[in-house]
Amino acid sequence: MATSTDYKKRKQDFPKKDPRPLVDTLVGRRAPHNIDMEQALLACCILEGGQESMSLCVEEKIKPESFYKPSHQLIYSALEELYREGAATDEIILADKLETRGDLEAVGGHGYILEITNRIDTPSHLPHYLRRVRDNYLLRELIRVSTQTVEKAYADVDDIDQFVESVEKSIFEVSQDRISDSARPLSESVDSAIALVNKMLQNKGELTGVTTGFLDLDKMTTGLHPGEMIVVAARPAMGKTSLALNMAEAAICPKPGRPAVPTLMFSLEMPSEQLAMRLICSRSRVNMSKLRDGFIPKEKQQDLAKCAQELKAAPLYIDDSSGLTILELRAKARRIANKLKHGLGLILVDYLQLVAGTDNRVPREQQIAEISRGMKGMAKELGVPVIVLGQLNRESEKEKRQPRVSDLRESGSIEQDADVVLLLSKPRDYNEEEDQANEVVARDLIIAKQRNGPVGTVPLHFTKNLTRFENYTPHSV
Repeated sequence: MATSTDYKKRKQDFPKKDPRPLVDTLVGRRAPHNIDMEQALLACCILEGGQESMSLCVEEKIKPESFYKPSHQLIYSALEELYREGAATDEIILADKLETRGDLEAVGGHGYILEITNRIDTPSHLPHYLRRVRDNYLLRELIRVSTQTVEKAYADVDDIDQFVESVEKSIFEVSQDRISDSARPLSESVDSAIALVNKMLQNKGELTGVTTGFLDLDKMTTGLHPGEMIVVAARPAMGKTSLALNMAEAAICPKPGRPAVPTLMFSLEMPSEQLAMRLICSRSRVNMSKLRDGFIPKEKQQDLAKCAQELKAAPLYIDDSSGLTILELRAKARRIANKLKHGLGLILVDYLQLVAGTDNRVPREQQIAEISRGMKGMAKELGVPVIVLGQLNRESEKEKRQPRVSDLRESGSIEQDADVVLLLSKPRDYNEEEDQANEVVARDLIIAKQRNGPVGTVPLHFTKNLTRFENYTPHSV
């Protein structure tokens, strides 16, 4: 648990990028700011209760240093911490948090918090306040970067190419703080929960969740259920992304009696265009290698066009932003869910180890633990199944055995948070020569953990030239 000394040390970090006051930075003029707007934005976060307002602030990349006044930086930092903890917020809770951190007197005590909350009646104008605070911060950052550039340009520049590159990098970093599409919280529906219970009683073991497209897996899990965190882990190059795309395809393509499920996929490793290409080729059963060479028959070209039109109408949303933190990822998911008429039905994250931690100073294992908890929290908050891809360590390969849950890389908390853990591996009787010689090979999907169902192994077959997993049949391999 952090001590008051830790918080005081953290307080000294503001502002982080330039120790000089943000006044008289250029020709004696004061830096752009608006104290009234800052107070109004903080008041929105306090009066609303913290979660929705703070979600929007995280989405718009508002940070403590986005505020001009040091006391506002400390107040927002405390609000941000309460948001990460999932705690509700009001004047009393905020004051208690500030007092715990040793910052209450520094911000002006209870009186100043009350003064802030009295500035507005409702948080209805939050987007306007937020935009003004963010824009002023970006202007201050541009002034800071530009001033530093002028000072360095007048000094001796040894390497002009390196200097220009550093200037471009600094400007780019400022532009990265601009608006980022995200989401608002989606309240859980009691009526939906009751309907799900009734559905489970009526179906008696039949599919009640989102289908994975694999009959044996659906039979053992009865589908993917709201609020569940499903981890799919494997060694590199085993086909995790292909498996995720196959599951997404099964969800978004409607069948008689089973409507399409709106699906959001975060791809931190692969661009959305490549994912779309793989999805089209896999569904139309076209060899991507031959397509790159331009050698595919006319009927296959027609299949490609047909599948492209079909998938174009499918409710799949791909976010290929890189370097997302768990807070940004959750905020984006909320925004998409809020925009859709019936909300989201499935979220996929490819993959967990590429999600950035909110604090790079802590060990990576602790960062992964925070990310894992955030994924589970997102599943519960939005009421959707969340499929999270992950990597396994080398132990199973070294010991020449089937993987176990303990082989999950970097953190045991993933095992603790997950409702279902699926491990993709080669079968026990794997023969390397046969595997390399055949286009269709056997793979095992091990249900290593399931809170509300059995564990076991689901056999699949993998078509290499299509990068596609399908239901296993004895004559498939």
